[in-house]
Amino acid sequence: MTANLLDFDLEGLAAFCEQLGEKRFRAVQLFRWIHQKGASRFEEMTDLARSLRQKLPAVCHITDLPVLSRQDSADGTIKWLFDVGGGNAVETVFIPEEDRGTLCISSQAGCAVGCRFCSTGHQGFSRNLTTGEIVAQLWHAEHFLRNHQGKTARVITNVVMMGMGEPLQNYSALVPALRVMLDDHGYGLSRRRVTVSTSGVVPMMDRLAKDCPVALAVSLHAPNDALRDSLVPLNRKYPIAELLDACLRYLPAAPRDFITFEYCMLEGVNDQPEHAQQLLALVKGHGARGVPCKINLIPFNPFPDSGLKCSPRAVVLRFGHILNEGGLVTTVRKTRGDDIDAACGQLAGDVLDRTNAAQRLAQRRTVVEQPIQFHPSARERQT
Repeated sequence: MTANLLDFDLEGLAAFCEQLGEKRFRAVQLFRWIHQKGASRFEEMTDLARSLRQKLPAVCHITDLPVLSRQDSADGTIKWLFDVGGGNAVETVFIPEEDRGTLCISSQAGCAVGCRFCSTGHQGFSRNLTTGEIVAQLWHAEHFLRNHQGKTARVITNVVMMGMGEPLQNYSALVPALRVMLDDHGYGLSRRRVTVSTSGVVPMMDRLAKDCPVALAVSLHAPNDALRDSLVPLNRKYPIAELLDACLRYLPAAPRDFITFEYCMLEGVNDQPEHAQQLLALVKGHGARGVPCKINLIPFNPFPDSGLKCSPRAVVLRFGHILNEGGLVTTVRKTRGDDIDAACGQLAGDVLDRTNAAQRLAQRRTVVEQPIQFHPSARERQT
C-alpha cells in the first residue's frame, strides 16, 4: 500500500524521503507543493528532479477526502461533509469574518465523551481520524477557497479543533496535524491562531503543553462537580480541581496568557445567577491567584432526545454581566450559517450512519465569538 503524503508532518516526510534515498530538502520542496500550492499530482512539481517525479507515484499519493456535500450560507459560512469510509462522515465549517477566516475541523467520526448537550456524542463513536484525514480538511478548504475567491494568499487564518470528536483522545494523529498547520513550509499559522478544544483529558493536556502547545479551550459548562458529572461524563474521571490544575500547568507553555472556558447555556440547568457566582469563585479562587481565563457563553443548539433547552437571551446576558462585573472577560456567541445547519463544535447533521443511510438529526446553528456590550468600567478592570 502506498503512503498518503497528507499523513506526514515535515519530519515524517523527511524520514520518508530518506527511505527513498533522497535528501531532506526534497521533503521541504514536496511539503511546500502540497500545502502551500495545493498540488496533488507529482508532475506539477516542476522543481523536483525528473527521476524523483517518476519514482513517487509508485510509493505514495496525495489523496483528498471525498466530498459528499458542500453547503454555502447566505452569510458566507461554508459547510463540507466529508466521507471517511465505512459509512462514516465528518463535517468541517469555514466561518469568514472581516479580520479572519476560521476553519472548524473534526478529529473523530463521532465522539466517545457523550456530553448531554452535544449532538455528536449522541451519535456514538466510530473511530479516530488519521493525521491525513484531519489535515485533508484544511488542505481541501484552503485551496478550494483560494480558487473560489481568486486569491493566492492564505484565506484561512485560524483553525479550531472544535468539530466532531474529542481531539485529545486522538492525540497521536492530532499532534502531527497541528505541526503541519504551524510549519512555515506548510500553512504557517501562529500558535495563537490554532486552538484545541477539550472536555478535559488531563494527561493529554500535560503532554500537549510539552509536545505542541497551541491555544487551549476547555469545555467547562458547569461550576461544580455534581453538575458537571451529569453534563460531561469525563468529569467523573478528571474532576474540576484536577482540570483547573492542568490548566495552570499548561499556561507557562501556552501562546496566550489565558485559558478559554466554554460554557453552554442550558435553560434551568446551569444558567442561574448562583451558577455564575459559583463560576466566579471557582476560577478566581483556584490556586494562588486563580486561573487566568476568558469565558465563552454558547447558546445551546437543541436536538431531539436531549431533553434540554437553550437559555433565553436575557438569561444569557444576565449571566454574562455577573461574570463581567466580577472581573472575568466574557463573550457570548452569535449564530452563523443558520440556513445550512452548520454548528461548529456540535456537529452531527447530514452525516452518514453506519448503514450508509443519510440522516438529519436536527437543525443546528454555527456560533462565533461576539463580545457582550458591558459597561466600560467593568471591561477596564479586566485589562
